[in-house]
Amino acid sequence: MALTKAQIIGIIQNHLGLPRKKSSEIFEALLKIIKKTLENGEDVLISGFGKFCVKEKRERKGRNPATGEDMMLAPRKIVTFKCSGKLRDKINA
Repeated sequence: MALTKAQIIGIIQNHLGLPRKKSSEIFEALLKIIKKTLENGEDVLISGFGKFCVKEKRERKGRNPATGEDMMLAPRKIVTFKCSGKLRDKINA
């Protein structure tokens, strides 16, 4: 089962002893900072956790799965995540 946004806010509330509204504001502020940084094409590095990277994909050939027709896919940006060595070790322990 995936950890949801509501569950994360609840965990912040319990760990810090803050009201739910304040915990939600803190979490939303963190997400806003991460989103804005990625929108600007910059990477987000969180020590001990990992790195979110913005990568550019070039134009490439593709195929419409419904019709089988060949087409060109436009260039785009994607976000990738690479976990830190510490996190990888904890996951594999």
